[in-house]
Amino acid sequence: MKKNIRAALAAALISCAFASSALAFGAIAVDDQQGLSAGEAGYGLGWGSSRAEAEHNAIKECRSAGNDSCKSAVWFEQCGAYVGDRVNYGIGYGSSKREAERMALDNCPHCKIVVSDCQ
Repeated sequence: MKKNIRAALAAALISCAFASSALAFGAIAVDDQQGLSAGEAGYGLGWGSSRAEAEHNAIKECRSAGNDSCKSAVWFEQCGAYVGDRVNYGIGYGSSKREAERMALDNCPHCKIVVSDCQ
């Protein structure tokens, strides 16, 4: 009986470890040309087990939403944000959506939030 409980606990711990690392990174890709308002910018969110995978998935999602010139803007391990106006943009990341948005707005004080998300 004790062996079964130990085996079940070990299996649970291993599966939790793999589940938490399965989507260890997030990314935001944008199609934001100078002259577009924040509301006109296209974007995509992507997730993956590596930074490269998350950025690839974000660009793929951005393009599948009908955007042609998608580029990875920011990658993150917890939360990320992208802000913009007709000329400037800012990016942020942090342990909460609010922290990521604050960082992005510090980089571009007159911008509006285009997208922000957390894992």
